[in-house]
Amino acid sequence: MDAPRDIGTRIREARKVAGLTQEQLAELAGTSTRTVRDIEKGTGATGLGIVARVAEVVGLRLAVHR
Repeated sequence: MDAPRDIGTRIREARKVAGLTQEQLAELAGTSTRTVRDIEKGTGATGLGIVARVAEVVGLRLAVHR
């Protein structure tokens, strides 16, 4: 399982369904386009708080399961 990549894929899909560009999502989440791009690719060292904020903008919630 590659959690960062899986999360990024879900965020990208939700962004596209919402009709948002990466630039628009970045602006709404208060971050950079590069950060959104890195999150969607599952790369980089983006903090969990920023990932959660980006996910929330497109209607997703992060959850931890056992």
